[in-house]
Amino acid sequence: YEIYQCDWSSDVCSSDLILGESGTGKDVVARLIHESSGRDPNAFIKINCPAIPEALLESELFGHEPGAFTGAENRKPGRFKLASGGTVFLDEIGDLPLKLQGKLLQAIEDKCFTPLGSGETIKVDFRIIAATNIPFNRLIDNGLLRQDLFYRLNEYSITIPPLRRRNEDIPLLVSYFCDIYGKEFSRPGLEIPAEVLSLLVKEQWPGNVRELEAVIRRFALDGDWSSMMESAGT
Repeated sequence: YEIYQCDWSSDVCSSDLILGESGTGKDVVARLIHESSGRDPNAFIKINCPAIPEALLESELFGHEPGAFTGAENRKPGRFKLASGGTVFLDEIGDLPLKLQGKLLQAIEDKCFTPLGSGETIKVDFRIIAATNIPFNRLIDNGLLRQDLFYRLNEYSITIPPLRRRNEDIPLLVSYFCDIYGKEFSRPGLEIPAEVLSLLVKEQWPGNVRELEAVIRRFALDGDWSSMMESAGT
């Protein structure tokens, strides 16, 4: 409900922070914000910070010129340039090296950056959304997030509660995943029996929505309720 309360098309909310446990759907919320912003619908660039080797991160984000480093044979546009007119989603911002956080802060404030090995300053127009599963104050206290970057990003923040605190959402999510995977595995009309759904609602779901989705997907594959419940830990 909080997501729909904000006018995401307004420049007032140009930078956003999303906090939530792993699997709660932070990327889904980021995409919803982007789609509601009126920006280029095809320019949503997700950057999973832990998944990119630190040595390649600067090049991935800001691009490089030929010869900028060993193996850089061709010019490469960075993801920030690809996101011009759209949104950059930095997932797990706390895994971004502090050195790059400084360059990111400058890019956000000045709407420009310099690719590796280049003397050219590139102007870009992007919205930035950052997310983490670790509380922001803990990231700052542990030296993993620059305080000035946090203040710049924190124009609007959303905390997504874990699934165990919103079990009223489970029947709707189950129906949604049954529809998706019923179609994918040629099982139209796939449904979960009421007694099984009741058990699913009572689960704690430490893996949150991602775990629930995996359980429904497995059920759609083999139609075995017992294996589904074993996957859910009941």
